Amino acid sequence: MKLKPRTKKILTVLLFVGIAATLTGCTVPRDSSGNIILIDTTTTFKQVMSDENWFSAIFVWPLAQAINHMTPKMGVGLAITVITVIVNGVLAAATIKGTVGSQEMQLIQPEIQKLQRKYEGRDDPASKQKMAMEMQQLYASHDIHPMGTMVGSFLQLPILMAMYMAVQRAAAVQNGSFMGLNLKTTPLTGMKEGQWMYLLIFALMGLTQFVSMYLPMHFAKKKAEAAAAKQHRKPEETSGNQQKLMQIYMMAMILIFGLMWPTAMTVYWTINSCVTIVKTIIVQKYIDHRQAEKRKA
Repeated sequence: MKLKPRTKKILTVLLFVGIAATLTGCTVPRDSSGNIILIDTTTTFKQVMSDENWFSAIFVWPLAQAINHMTPKMGVGLAITVITVIVNGVLAAATIKGTVGSQEMQLIQPEIQKLQRKYEGRDDPASKQKMAMEMQQLYASHDIHPMGTMVGSFLQLPILMAMYMAVQRAAAVQNGSFMGLNLKTTPLTGMKEGQWMYLLIFALMGLTQFVSMYLPMHFAKKKAEAAAAKQHRKPEETSGNQQKLMQIYMMAMILIFGLMWPTAMTVYWTINSCVTIVKTIIVQKYIDHRQAEKRKA
């Protein structure tokens, strides 16, 4: 399904409104001293619902409690890992079409860019209509539904945000330690104090985040090279300058935040990036298998 520009604008506005509403609903509550109000094993659903908001009660509270109850049995690091894997697994199952579509969109970037170059500078209505039709045919040939991809991303946002908030508010996390690190301390403070384990976990976060961002581009590049080899030509560029600049900007922002937020968040972000890497590889194998079945058919 090819979306009209006006429809895209409306959906974009709705997406940002949804993001704003979510962020407003899940602002970390703090006490009069500015400290985060933690969720411990005695905190009830009713208490959070009455004192805070529906988002904290329905989404954040159960995740924080799951971490609180699992930490004494397996340690805070493994508890966060297990909950992160479960959350991502449920989301992947619920939004599998959107996830596959999003990754396939990355894989067909060379074809999209080739089509855009074909109609570059042709702004007449007839050319725009032809480009829209060819773009729609391209999506259809790869069984990609842009609307489903956008909706899938939107549905994942509240849950991923809730997990992010739960790690900040779970008492077991804030009062615990990981590999001898105080999870309340920021990596920057730890490094200033000469505790180089903070540097190690920060570097690991940066590495896993980079790999999780690079992997889809790597798969797209490999596909472009394979297609070019069959036709005895040079491979198409798989990512434009704008996309590269956006990824550099995102990476820089994450690294800056990673220095200043509590180490608990650095641990979570590292685990989440590892899960994303595994999910990307699994989805790619599924896409390869599906494409192989299509070729046989």
